[in-house]
Amino acid sequence: MNFYLDEQQLVIRHAIEKICDQFDDDYWFARDADGEFPEEFVKAITEGGWLGIAMPEEYGGSGLGITETAVLAHTIARSGAGMSGASAVHLNLFGPNPIVVFGTDDQKSRFLPPLISGNDRACFGVTEPDAGLNTTRLQTRAQRDGDHYVINGRKMWTTTAQTANKILLIARTKDLEDCVKPTEGLTLFYTDLDRECVEVRLIEKMGRKAVDSNALFIDNLVVSREDRIGEEGDGWKCLLHGLNPERVLLAAEAVGLGQVALKRASNYAKERIVFDRSIGKNQSIQHPLAVNWMELEAAELMVYKAATLYDSGQPCGAEANAAKYLAAEAAFKACQQAVRTHGGMGYAKEFHVERYLREIMIPVLAPVSQELVKSFIGEQVLGQEKSY
Repeated sequence: MNFYLDEQQLVIRHAIEKICDQFDDDYWFARDADGEFPEEFVKAITEGGWLGIAMPEEYGGSGLGITETAVLAHTIARSGAGMSGASAVHLNLFGPNPIVVFGTDDQKSRFLPPLISGNDRACFGVTEPDAGLNTTRLQTRAQRDGDHYVINGRKMWTTTAQTANKILLIARTKDLEDCVKPTEGLTLFYTDLDRECVEVRLIEKMGRKAVDSNALFIDNLVVSREDRIGEEGDGWKCLLHGLNPERVLLAAEAVGLGQVALKRASNYAKERIVFDRSIGKNQSIQHPLAVNWMELEAAELMVYKAATLYDSGQPCGAEANAAKYLAAEAAFKACQQAVRTHGGMGYAKEFHVERYLREIMIPVLAPVSQELVKSFIGEQVLGQEKSY
């Protein structure tokens, strides 16, 4: 059992740090202000070969695990890029996982190399306005018609759909009332985002303006049977192979964002002189920051425990959800405390910490609520009765 990064993981961290050093606080300040997608940053990550870090080597990837991917995501967020930088590459890092696990050799050959090279950019069509976290109740319908499917429905909070040319999409192929279990009758597709059939509407939001979130309106989208991932009706099983890595990576990003917020707060506490002494000399400033450090360290350990379990093929649902919960809680407190430590200047954009506070709401709210994580742990780990 190790509690430190190995040599390869340290090489990854240092390489990503070197890339991130090219994109300073002013760059992310500007992207937050103008809402432009950070193309230059994504290009630098892509040219370094990092988009394929967890993809099989035979398709151009590095063949590494979610642990190494978490190191990458954590380093990006910790650099000050926050959720804006991490979210810009997030889906390309973990999203193809169902293709790797359930895709045919032909699908892997068609889909993975363009994702790894950055020629394709994918979005994730799962959440729906009327289903929320109850994914099995989604209403988007895929109707079989010979060698293809016709899909109609709506998706919500679809990230990067403004620039994506591909979509990983789950839809119902069998009516819910005809299924023995609600997880049956769902099918996963990876296909072209045909804008003739899919209307993409931008959602204005409080943070991470540089990386778009969208509502999708799907009208008779024709998808070839060759673009179906796995068997018809097995979409839920396929989707689950992407959900645990997503929680781990989002948790890693949250910890990174919390750590850069803590670093800024600690530095400011040392430099800010009031009544002839640094404000950090006061326990009312110093002690909350110390608690932030301890909570972030504990959350980071859970992140890497969950990642290690996943990479070794062991069950990790509880740990992945716990990592997401603990990281979001610790990072939110750290970002909030960073603003408070800066006092009035924490409210000023030029000190950046207010951006961190806005962005940390993403892992607090998504991809699963903190309350649902507690319900999951209560039922699946502690054996309590279902509470909802």
